[in-house]
Amino acid sequence: MQATATVLVYSDNAGTREQVRLAAGRRPAPDVPVVEFVECATLPAVLKELERGGIDVCVLDGESSPVGGMGVCRQIKDEIFQCPPVLLLIGRPQDAWLATWSRAEAAVTLPVEPVEFASALASLLRRKHALSV
Repeated sequence: MQATATVLVYSDNAGTREQVRLAAGRRPAPDVPVVEFVECATLPAVLKELERGGIDVCVLDGESSPVGGMGVCRQIKDEIFQCPPVLLLIGRPQDAWLATWSRAEAAVTLPVEPVEFASALASLLRRKHALSV
């Protein structure tokens, strides 16, 4: 297994980005790599990082403004070749259907609940690793 995994975190809110980092910790589960974060506050920054490559999982804030994470997810799924899996942060459990529309692989509600978030992130990292073997 690779030594580290790179997780892109998109939110216009620095507090939300911090919640994600704290919930994941250095390693969201014992059987996944140590996580390094790339933080983005704007859509152009997200696109630049994805074009650069090396991103294992994207965490997108569905409540970001002016461009929400659901729209960003749908766009990158259409535009980025071999787009990394996406974990979407949603405002309400009822928004899960929108996460499906956006083609996110997983969704958790805000505020970030550490155990739920770490479990969802670890699952996506495992899936990414299984596909790359």
